[in-house]
Amino acid sequence: MIITLSILGLLLITFIAGKINLTIQFTKQVKKLFAQSKHISGKIFNYTQLSDLPEPVQRYFKHVLKEGQPYISYVRLTYDGQFKTGLDKDWINIKGEQYFTVEKPGFIWKGETSMFTARDMYIADRGRLVVSLFSLYPVVDGKGDEFNQGELLRWLAESVWFPTNLLPGEKLQWTPINDHTSKLTFNYNGLSLFYIVTFNDAGEITQVETQRYMSKGKLETWIGKLYDYKEMNGMVVPTKIEAIWRLKNEDFSYAKFNVKKIEYDRPEKF
Repeated sequence: MIITLSILGLLLITFIAGKINLTIQFTKQVKKLFAQSKHISGKIFNYTQLSDLPEPVQRYFKHVLKEGQPYISYVRLTYDGQFKTGLDKDWINIKGEQYFTVEKPGFIWKGETSMFTARDMYIADRGRLVVSLFSLYPVVDGKGDEFNQGELLRWLAESVWFPTNLLPGEKLQWTPINDHTSKLTFNYNGLSLFYIVTFNDAGEITQVETQRYMSKGKLETWIGKLYDYKEMNGMVVPTKIEAIWRLKNEDFSYAKFNVKKIEYDRPEKF
């Protein structure tokens, strides 16, 4: 009995130490993210910026932004939802937090389940995915060109949570397709990215679609579906998002997130 209790106590101490170490690492990464970007001072949205944009894109910005809206520089949010680790796996509950920068594209996301903790990030122009089992044992540490592309694509798609980042500029352009669809292109750090963006009659973005690396050297169709728009801190944003891989034989829906809180221009950890 004493030996059993000692082993259990040691496992508990190891688990707690792993959680603490992971929290320290994550806090440092959030600080590094914010330290590398600057506040976008003096940039204000006005409707004259929309005159040359495709009609559905104009409809979107008129719906989600107000005249005189300052550009967002930093974002932080919390969420819960469900996640799948494979086609044949069950849904598991997940919760976590995420931080974004705009002037220098970047983000860090942490998701926690009962089994693992994942950190997805684009910091200092590098993408990375780290997964730890029980917050202790690293089982994934993905990096390289495919992750640079995939994580920057994630940052761009999730700009729907800070839509001033989707306004046209030197790096970002919109081109028309039809009354409900436009193409978004973004060029940064040698990468040329795109999304086919679908809008409804209300002016909401309901779907984004692109080509993204699912595995090394293999591009697949990636789709984000956006739902349940609400006004949060002065902007209209989707509060539910679903991530899907469109594979050859079937769609693989692997993430369903619900935004619980979103705050702007507070470059600090929750």
